[in-house]
Amino acid sequence: MKITILAIAVLFATTIAFAQGINPGDDLPSGEIVLKNTNGKATSLKGAAGKNGLLVIFSCNTCPYVIKNEPVIKKTLEYAAANNIGVVIINSNEARRDGDDSYDAMAKYAKSQNFKVPYLADDNSRLADLFGAMHTPQLFLFNNKMKLAYKGAMNDNPGNPGGATKTFIEDAINAVVAGKDPDPNTTRSVGCSIKRKA
Repeated sequence: MKITILAIAVLFATTIAFAQGINPGDDLPSGEIVLKNTNGKATSLKGAAGKNGLLVIFSCNTCPYVIKNEPVIKKTLEYAAANNIGVVIINSNEARRDGDDSYDAMAKYAKSQNFKVPYLADDNSRLADLFGAMHTPQLFLFNNKMKLAYKGAMNDNPGNPGGATKTFIEDAINAVVAGKDPDPNTTRSVGCSIKRKA
């Protein structure tokens, strides 16, 4: 009985930790996180960081929210580059590795979108689990000290980006470059669920 109660307590604590992931003020998870890039090379998160920080975008190939926001993602990539923020795009849809989010499909998508930044396959959704990422698209912006400064949505209308009135990620990048804390530093991400293996 005691063992059962302990197991339930551990499971509950693990579930809470998974749901929360990392929060503003937390460090980029320690250790050299290396993922497979669609160009065939291994890429580390720290190695992809720019002078002013790192933007991690959880995305995929086919989510309707991602597709609607492709122009916004492109603009975000350009804005980050102009502000010396490195970017990586992460595909954590492990349950679809044999289909729409296979490595080959990722490579084709990266080419079609003319990505100049790494598009990385997250095996077994390990990075998504570590970050607490739940949706595509979902963003995590780290400052130049590799502390999480912002997490959440790109804008205030992911379902209809043309009707957005606030671009959260650009405001967050402006704050980070100025050495300030973004306000807000957390927004609700809306999109497709990351497809983890059962």
